Amino acid sequence: MAQKPSIPKGTRDFSPEEVAKRNYIFGKIQEQFKGFGFQPIETPSFENSSTLMGKYGDEGDRLIFKILNSGDFLKKADEKILVEKDSLKLTPAISEKALRYDLTVPFARYVVQHQNEIEFPFKRYQIQPVWRADRPQKGRFREFYQCDADVVGSNSLWQEVEFIQLYDAVFSGLNLEGVTIKINNRKVLSGFAEVIGEKDRLIDFTVALDKLDKIGEEGVKKEMREKGISEEAISKIQPIFSLEGNFAEKVAGIKSILQTSETGLKGIEELQFIQDAIEAMPLKTAKLDLDVTLARGLNYYTGAIFEVAAPATVKMGSIGGGGRYDDLTGIFGLKNMSGIGISFGLDRIYLVLEELGLFPETVTQNTKVLFINFGDKESLYTMKTVRELRNAGIIAELYPDNAKMGKQMKYADKRQIPFVVLAGEAEMENGEFTLKHMKSGEQQTLDLEKLKRALA
Repeated sequence: MAQKPSIPKGTRDFSPEEVAKRNYIFGKIQEQFKGFGFQPIETPSFENSSTLMGKYGDEGDRLIFKILNSGDFLKKADEKILVEKDSLKLTPAISEKALRYDLTVPFARYVVQHQNEIEFPFKRYQIQPVWRADRPQKGRFREFYQCDADVVGSNSLWQEVEFIQLYDAVFSGLNLEGVTIKINNRKVLSGFAEVIGEKDRLIDFTVALDKLDKIGEEGVKKEMREKGISEEAISKIQPIFSLEGNFAEKVAGIKSILQTSETGLKGIEELQFIQDAIEAMPLKTAKLDLDVTLARGLNYYTGAIFEVAAPATVKMGSIGGGGRYDDLTGIFGLKNMSGIGISFGLDRIYLVLEELGLFPETVTQNTKVLFINFGDKESLYTMKTVRELRNAGIIAELYPDNAKMGKQMKYADKRQIPFVVLAGEAEMENGEFTLKHMKSGEQQTLDLEKLKRALA
C-alpha cells in the first residue's frame, strides 16, 4: 500500500496564490531596505553548532534544530558518553551542525569572517528561512522566513531612529494602519534588576518579565519566585506592572524607580533621545509606545529593544522585533563592534493582511490570455503570437494539448484567466484572432496590433 504523503508539523506548502502574496510582502520590504541604503547578503541554511549554541539563552538553545553527523554517528561517538546516556554530552558528540535559529548570529559570524572586505558602518539586509523547534500554533511555525536589516560599526542612536522610520515606511507601503512599535531598553531592565538587588539574576528576571502578555502578572511573579527572586524584590518592581500614560508619563514613572541606578538612568536617557527625534519627524502609520515589560529573552541585546504589535483588531503575536547588541561580534573575536537590527515576521504579516483584506487584487493576477489549441498547424500560428504578446509584457500561454474545447475553456475558467483566443483556419487565412472575454462572453475578431491593444 502506498504511503499517505504528509509534511512535518509546523511546516507548510504554498499555493501559487499564496506565493504571489508572500512575494508582494517581500517586494515591499525589500523596496524599503534598498531605499534606506541596506545591502543584501545570504548565509548558509545551517551553521556549526558552536556558532549558534549559547547565543539565545537556555530557552532559545532548546529550540535549535540539530543535524546528526553523516554516516554512523554513534560509532564515532565516545563510548563513555553513550554509556552515560547524558543528552547534554551526547548531542555535541553526534551533532556538529544545526539549522539556523535566526539571521542575526549568522550575520555576526559573517561580519567577523569578512571584516577585511567590509566598509563600516555596514548596513545589510537578509531575507531567508530560519527554523525553530517550537510548538506550532496560529502565526507560529517551525520553518519561516525572516526579513532582517542590521547596521554594525556605529554607536549612534540615530540608527534606532532610522529603524523606527523603516518599520513605519514598510507598514505604510503595505497600507497596514494601527501598528504599534513597542520600545524598551536593556539598560532599563538591568537597572530594575540592580535596584531590587537581583543583578545576578538579570536573565531570569527579563525572561519572566517578557511573558507578561502571555501569562499575566501573577504568572510572571510565580516564575520569578521559582527562579529564586525574593518576594521583597518582586514587591519593589510592582509599579511597573501598572504603568500607564503616554511616553513621557511612563518615562517619569520608571525614573522614580531607577533613581539609584546609573545604568537604568542611561537607558532612560537613550529612550528619551529616540522619542524626541520621532516627535520631530512624526510617523505616517505606526505609533511608538514605551513598554517597560518588553524584554525579548535573547541574551545579546544591550540597548534599545523593539517589538511590533499588529493592529488591535487582529489577534496576533508580534509581527517584528529587534534591538541593539553592542558586542555581538565579540563572541567571535571581533571586539567593540556595536550593532543594531530589526526583523519583520513575514508569516504573521501575511496573516494580518489576509484577515484585514489588504492584499491588492492585482497581486494574484496570472496569465491574462489563453490560446486555444486546435492542432499543430494552428498552434504554430498562435505560438508566434504568444511570443509577440510576451515581448509586449502581456502574460500569455497556449493550452498544450489538442483537447476538447469545453475542457480548455474550463481550464481557463478555473485558473481565472480573463481572456481566451481562438484561431482556426478562418482566422489563419485572414491573419486574425478571435478574442473572447470569459466573464461577459463577448467576442471580437482582431488583427495582431489590435489584439495587443485590447490586452494591454
